[in-house]
Formats: sequence, C-alpha cells, structure tokens
Amino acid sequence: MRKPVDKAAVAEIFRRFEAANPEPKGELEHVNAFTLLVAVVLSAQATDAGVNKATRALFALADTPQKMVALGEERIRDLVKTIGLFRNKAKNVLRLSEILVEKHGGVVPRERDVLETLPGVGRKTANVVLNMAFGQPTMAVDTHVFRVSNRIPLAIGKTPLAIELGLEKIIPAPFMRHAHHWLILHGRYVCKARRPECERCIISDLCTSPEKRV
Repeated sequence: MRKPVDKAAVAEIFRRFEAANPEPKGELEHVNAFTLLVAVVLSAQATDAGVNKATRALFALADTPQKMVALGEERIRDLVKTIGLFRNKAKNVLRLSEILVEKHGGVVPRERDVLETLPGVGRKTANVVLNMAFGQPTMAVDTHVFRVSNRIPLAIGKTPLAIELGLEKIIPAPFMRHAHHWLILHGRYVCKARRPECERCIISDLCTSPEKRV
C-alpha cells in the first residue's frame, strides 16, 4: 500500500502553491455570505461556470434572504432552470432563505452544525461558506480535492470525510485557510482526472503517483 508523502514534502507542496498563487479565489460569483451560500447549494453536480451564468440574474434581484423569499419558488425556479436538478434546488434555496429569516435574523450562521441544518447544505457546502465568507480554516473536499489528495498522495481515504480529517492533520496551519482552493484549482486545471498534465505541474517532483507522466 502506498504511503502519503512526508511532512517536509507536504509543507513544500503548499509553499509552492502559495508562491504561485498567494490569494486563490473560488470561482463561484457572489456578493455576500448569503449569495455564496446559495451559489454553493446550486453548484452540486453542476459546473461553477453554469451556476454563475444563472445566478447573475438571480442575485441582481435577490441578494438577501428576505428578497429571495419575496421572489417565490416559481420565479427562483425559472431563473435557475439551466442548472441540473433545478426544481429541487429552487425549493431548497427558498426554504433555506425562509429559515434564515425566521430563525437567524436574515444572517448566515458561522457554525458548521447550524449551517448543516439548512436544506441542501451538507458538510462540504458548510465548509466552503465558513472558509470563503468567514475566513475559517476549513477543508471542503470536492471531487478534485478527493482525487488530488489520494493521487499525490497527501491524505489517503475512501470518503470525503476521511480525506478532510486527514488533510487537516497534515497541512501546516499557515496554509490551511487557502489549502482547499489550491487543491481544487490544481485538480481542475493541472492534475486532471483523465490525463494529469504532469509536464506543467509545479509539484511533480514531490508526487509519487503511479499515474505520473514525467
């Protein structure tokens, strides 16, 4: 069985990511914590580009829970119909907006367990919101992070939670705030699923993957 790279290699991997991209940004467009939350809920099994295309019109009309509730489910559904699973997602967006107004004074909570009580919000979504909206050092594990972590390997695991907890243990604290963004971007644009582009990878000398092409 393959072993994860050692501590020194982990630190060097993230040092290089930081040097190449000191302030990585998520690619979902948003204007505040609420619109970020909605965008992440809509992004399940959809591309960021596809979500952004739909949410520009949606957020121009509703950038607060109160305005989203006022729009109503039918109008929300109409605005997000280009996104996969749009009917169910429209229901979730309306209901989570109602709950934010009824129980949280229209404010997005800063606690993971509270966020996870909202419709359409799982652990990954909560972690993205806590990280991007509130600067908390959370590790949101999507398909890219899961693949890259197992491939290098950083943390090895069969579930997103195993990878999340494994990465939290090994990534040095100064890098944690941006770590999930670096891993997502690396997986999306370089360490791709079908054909990793190792020839332009800045950490290829530290990677022990049998799929490595250099």
